[in-house]
Amino acid sequence: MYKVVGLPRTRTMRVLWLLEELGQSYEVVPQAPHTDPVNEGNPGGKIPTLHDGDTVISDSVAICTYLADKHGACTHPAGTAARGHQDAMTMFAIEMVEGPLWAASKNTFAAPEEHRAPEILPVCRYEWDKGMNTLAAHIDGAEFIAGDTFTVPDLILGHCAGWAERIEFPIPTGPVADYMTRMRARPALTAAMKAGAKAHPPE
Repeated sequence: MYKVVGLPRTRTMRVLWLLEELGQSYEVVPQAPHTDPVNEGNPGGKIPTLHDGDTVISDSVAICTYLADKHGACTHPAGTAARGHQDAMTMFAIEMVEGPLWAASKNTFAAPEEHRAPEILPVCRYEWDKGMNTLAAHIDGAEFIAGDTFTVPDLILGHCAGWAERIEFPIPTGPVADYMTRMRARPALTAAMKAGAKAHPPE
C-alpha cells in the first residue's frame, strides 16, 4: 500500500486521483507543509510526498509520472514520440495553467501577508487567459490533451480547473469548458475526493 502525506485540498489530490485511476490502494496521512512528517520526506517542506516502501518521492508531477510509469497506465511509454508530446503537455500545464493560479494564490492567501504583492493579480489573469487560449488550440476537438487516452497532463489540467473555480479564474465556454468538465467528471476523481474528505474532513 502506498502512503501519501499531505492535505487533500492541495496538489496532494493529484496523487490520490491518479492512484484511483490506477486502482492502487493507499493511505492518506494529512499533514500541512513544513511539519515534521513532511520534512522527513522533503527537506523543502512541500506537500505531497509519496512513500513507496523505503522510497520517498516529492512533487506531485514527479509522483504522478513515477506512478504512471511504474504501473504502465495513464501514460505513453518512455522514449516514444507520444511520450514526448505528453511531457510537453505536462510542462505546458505546469507553466501556463498552474503558473498563474499559483502566483495568484501566493499573493492573495498562501504567502505570509507581508510578502504578498496583490498588484500582480492582473498579470496573473492575463497569463491565465493566454493559457486558456493555448489550451483550446492544443485540444482542437480532441477528447484528451496528449493522444487518444487519459494521461498525466489531463489529470493536472483537471485539477487546475477545480483550483481555478476556487479562486474565481474563469474557464472559457466552449471546447475548454467541455474538456475540463470531462476531466472533472471522471469517477476516479470522485473517489479520490471522497477518500480525501474521509481522511481530512473539511473544517
